[in-house]
Amino acid sequence: MSDESSAGHVGHPGFSTDEDDPEKGFVTDQDVLTDVDDEPPPELGEAPASATVVIPEREVGPEADLSVLDIRPTPGAPHEYHFPPFERARLGNGLTLLTAHLPGRPLLAAQLVIPGGATAEQPELAGVTALTARALTEGTARLDAIAFVEEAERLGAELHAETGWEALSCTLEVPRSHLAPALGLLAEMALEPRFPADEVDRLREERLNDLLQARADPRRRAERVFPETIYDPASRYSRPLGGVDGTVRRIGREAVVERHAASLDPAAASLVVAGDLTGLDVPRLVEERFSAWQAGRAAERNEHGRPHPAGVRVILVDRPGSPQSEVRIGHIGLPRRTPDFHAVAVLNGVLGGTFSSRLNRLLREELGYTYGVHSSFEMRRGAGPFVVRTGVETDVTVPAIVETMGVLRAIREAEVESAEIELLRDYLVGIFPLRFEGSAAVAGALAGLVIFELPDDELDRYRPSIAAVEAGQVLEAARRYVRPHEASIVVVGDAARIEAPLGAADLGPLEVVPADIVGA
Repeated sequence: MSDESSAGHVGHPGFSTDEDDPEKGFVTDQDVLTDVDDEPPPELGEAPASATVVIPEREVGPEADLSVLDIRPTPGAPHEYHFPPFERARLGNGLTLLTAHLPGRPLLAAQLVIPGGATAEQPELAGVTALTARALTEGTARLDAIAFVEEAERLGAELHAETGWEALSCTLEVPRSHLAPALGLLAEMALEPRFPADEVDRLREERLNDLLQARADPRRRAERVFPETIYDPASRYSRPLGGVDGTVRRIGREAVVERHAASLDPAAASLVVAGDLTGLDVPRLVEERFSAWQAGRAAERNEHGRPHPAGVRVILVDRPGSPQSEVRIGHIGLPRRTPDFHAVAVLNGVLGGTFSSRLNRLLREELGYTYGVHSSFEMRRGAGPFVVRTGVETDVTVPAIVETMGVLRAIREAEVESAEIELLRDYLVGIFPLRFEGSAAVAGALAGLVIFELPDDELDRYRPSIAAVEAGQVLEAARRYVRPHEASIVVVGDAARIEAPLGAADLGPLEVVPADIVGA
């Protein structure tokens, strides 16, 4: 699931929008290895000038066969894996309950999914759902903000509220021994928030200051301009999840209260609980704490990502003196519910979604233009963007764009080689189980099924479906969903050095945006 979010966190409020962390997920979790002994072993003497490791003959014998060192290990067959089974139930007020029993995981996770995220907002109040989510953790009708935090800490619980394009979510992590009172606290946060006027004002000012800071960050500036370039201005997808200056300034307590009330329909909501549920009557616990939530209004969602009427464009946002350029290339992509989702996943991995991708091999390894380049299909209920992201030195901005466009065209022209597709399929199949080691990850995945209205067996079918993707399916997906002839380009960099070669490259109609334009 790819659903950008803006979150509030009990005790540690945070605020991230879709322009904040566009490359989220392209980091490793490997530890950094360091030498703990600066002195070489006495018997080895000083290290040789070359990179060859010298092993004393007395340690291996004069006739030792070291040819085994020339054989690279190969991955074995993946172990069988099934996504944890889960059950559905419908409570008296219409709330859907999903439970996943995960033996041996005493830290439980719960996620309340309320449909109607940023796509349900009024255009003039873009960002109100994100601000509402942040304000949910600022106290309840019974507890002020400090008392709320203290109550959560006594239970060893963490409570968050976040919004994405499709839904507002309230999440909980708590030891199983404290599930009952923690569910009560979750219900209070979601259904009876206090929304103090002074806190709403503070959160609004924080967002406005955040927008000012974003204008000084070329990466975030590019993330802001790119959706404005490919989507119709009337589309909610054209603006950041957290709103823009002109809309955020209109948001006060009244707007937040109204936005919260507009989404409170238990019949449209779902609660996911995952972890070791041995001996816990979860349906009863939930019924006791959420039964007072009665029918309300269901949020309306506008999920249509209409293209910009100007068509393909090249936008150069001037950043005088910048030594680097931030580059975004892409167009409107596809929604999450697409029949060839698995072929697209393999396609993106081959193209630019992994470190060994074509784009990264060319621009980083072969040409040395960048430290990294990534592509992604950001799937939502509506058609999210397809985008290639990278940052390059100013002098190679145009060559990097030209090479990227060449890779996008080439992926459509011939089938992916068998070795390339096998490597990517093995990686996706192998990494999949590691994503669900914790209760929160399982709950989040089940929430994704709810948000995107996917079949219950979607997650269990993922690995065999990926393993079955063939080169012909990848080529078909590339020709359908990678459309370089429809791709717009956004560059944030020094126009004095980039404008002339960018115009000469004939990549599309060029528009230069001065550095002081607030809307850019």
